[in-house]
Amino acid sequence: MKPLLVWLLLCVVWGTTWIFIKLGLRDLPPVSFAALRFLAASSILFVILRFRKTALPADKKLRKIIVVTGILQFFINYGLLFWGEQFISSGLAAVLQATIPAFGLGLARIYLGEQITGLKIVSILLGLAGVAVIFREQLSLNGQMAFFGSLAVVAGAFGAAYASVLTKSNSGRIDPAAMVLGQMTVGQIPLWLVGLTTEGSPLNFRWTWLAVVCVLYLAVVGSIVAFWLYYWLLSKIDVTKAMMISFVTPLVAVFVGSFFGEKLEFETLAGGLLILLSVLLIVVRPILRKKLAG
Repeated sequence: MKPLLVWLLLCVVWGTTWIFIKLGLRDLPPVSFAALRFLAASSILFVILRFRKTALPADKKLRKIIVVTGILQFFINYGLLFWGEQFISSGLAAVLQATIPAFGLGLARIYLGEQITGLKIVSILLGLAGVAVIFREQLSLNGQMAFFGSLAVVAGAFGAAYASVLTKSNSGRIDPAAMVLGQMTVGQIPLWLVGLTTEGSPLNFRWTWLAVVCVLYLAVVGSIVAFWLYYWLLSKIDVTKAMMISFVTPLVAVFVGSFFGEKLEFETLAGGLLILLSVLLIVVRPILRKKLAG
């Protein structure tokens, strides 16, 4: 049951990051906000690894994997997501990001030999439908830039899925904390280049207490804790099942947002039921069946 508990915990953790991103964007520009998040996270992780006397792998092939997955996960994924959300609603972005398990299904078959079963396909379609129902009123595109923004978010989702599959294929060969540190360090470099060029120096940002809290929460909880647990989870279950967290996080985010005054619609409940059915079929059912059989 431990993998299931970690899976559920990650749904809650990544579900709460949305509200902190939204609050932080009141004071901080998007690309630099993401770069600051990963700078704070990697700095803390560096101290932790020094204390644990854990080093990055010396093997050149493993270092190459860290570089590639770092660019895919922390620059391509987050960079394109933040850029795309300038032109589309957060709801549409959530739906497009929820394509991660669909990409992961094909990539996991190619790189890991995981089977594409009818149950997995149905489960992914149910999850996508659930997220789409929740954000039904935000799915319209307004203008050419909205189209390109949508393509950017989908490309970012592909990057995230690819990074997860490559990380899964090397799980056990690299310490999870070292993997996260290496990826964040590499991925934030292009974020900083874009941020400094287009948004200016962080010294000139509007540094409120809320901005500081949002950066620290996203760094510690949303990045260090979340990715450390996620990479542990990847070593225990199919990558497709792990990626289905992206279906649940928008649902959690909507409920969290309701505590901050955002309206909770009927569509949220209907979409939530579809998402829960999807999760029950592909994630919970096999674990419970194995538990009962044992």
